Amino acid sequence: MAKNSTKATILLVDDDRLVLQSMSEWLKSCSYSVDIAANIGQAKDLLQTKSYDIALVDIRLGDEDGFSLLPFINELDRGIAVILITGYGTVESAVFAIRAGAFDFLTKPLIDAELEIAIERALKQHKVISENKQLKEQLDLRFGLENIVGRDHRMQKIYDIIQSVANTRATILVTGESGTGKSMIARAIHHQSDRKDKPFVEVASGAVPETLLESELFGHVAGSFTGASGTKIGKFQQADGGTIFLDEIGTASQGLQVKLLRVLQELSFEMVGGAETIHVDSRVILATNENLEKAVAEGRFRQDLYYRINVINIEIPPLRERISDIPLLAEYFMTAVCRDANKRMNGIDPAAMTLLQCYRWPGNVRQLQNVIERAVLLGKHDIVTVEDLPSDIAGGFPAVDVGSLTGNTLKDALTNPEKQIILEVLEMNNWNRNATADALGINRTTLYKKMKKLGLEEQRTL
Repeated sequence: MAKNSTKATILLVDDDRLVLQSMSEWLKSCSYSVDIAANIGQAKDLLQTKSYDIALVDIRLGDEDGFSLLPFINELDRGIAVILITGYGTVESAVFAIRAGAFDFLTKPLIDAELEIAIERALKQHKVISENKQLKEQLDLRFGLENIVGRDHRMQKIYDIIQSVANTRATILVTGESGTGKSMIARAIHHQSDRKDKPFVEVASGAVPETLLESELFGHVAGSFTGASGTKIGKFQQADGGTIFLDEIGTASQGLQVKLLRVLQELSFEMVGGAETIHVDSRVILATNENLEKAVAEGRFRQDLYYRINVINIEIPPLRERISDIPLLAEYFMTAVCRDANKRMNGIDPAAMTLLQCYRWPGNVRQLQNVIERAVLLGKHDIVTVEDLPSDIAGGFPAVDVGSLTGNTLKDALTNPEKQIILEVLEMNNWNRNATADALGINRTTLYKKMKKLGLEEQRTL
């Protein structure tokens, strides 16, 4: 849309010079910005160099056909609303025009009020298309693979799995501790797939009372139980053609597990209290922070359902095992918070980063995100410092004015935390130096030098 007093930008295409002149003058008097073209070639040149909200195109342009401009405009993908105009209108030609992608079809002689109404309707559509396009771009940005931050070798394998299975119908089980980002993984799979323009429906199974969960998933017919005053469509039907994400699946009751097994095998079910069999095409992704193998052994989870959902298992490692990813994640969250809060920060102080890498993160990535958000919003410096961190993270490491320290003093202050980090990762990997270097995000030579400097080689021999 043009700024100031201009309502919209319009391209007027007609081979009649008098029509071009009179209609363009009338449109300009109505506060529209207007460009004119006498043939298809001129129209294409203008469309390639300028942006328009609406194109008013006469169908008969000498030896040319205004219909031929429709596929060209559609390929530009700019949401331009096309109104076709003709002096020889028929029902068949109007239907053909709409099917070909035109927004409206008007016949001559044009009435000013009729044309103005058509333009206003077209502008409303243009606005909706633009907003939807922006929303889609925001969703792709928010849920695309680029937002699953991490260079840890296990995260790299997860990226590969997502890209390999996104366009399949395979059921996927995402496992990991609370806060590791299972929902983000599920959304990334959906947005990488050919179902991305269809619904993504998320159900937190553990948050819905057991008595209502079956109705929530499969819907119910009116009168099927007390309080069911009307028919309700379930989440599986809402996700038809798209993806349904069932979180906390380990909490499902035995009865519900039987129904889930049938849906996964046959893609069909009945509403609660209903007799009609409903068929759906919903891709199913499930997640849990429980050990389902243990639940099967204890009889809490059906073995046949476990084998059915465990076709492809994506296991997300806890943050404490991805120490090399903590700086990446922290910087990513800091940038996001600064953007939303219109605040500027220049990074994270080395002492604060060391503490972040030493902490065990029981709440995983979600907890780190909250900590960084708090630090940015409450921080009084242009960088995140130790004093900006919560006491359970900063405890035992006194807040200092890093700017006043000498290089050696700061270096000494960071030595013990660095040693602790390397030692923990070494022990986690059974002192496998290659795996430890990968986990820390450093090369092997750097790791060897640090181990020697910190006395960790001697510690291994004890």
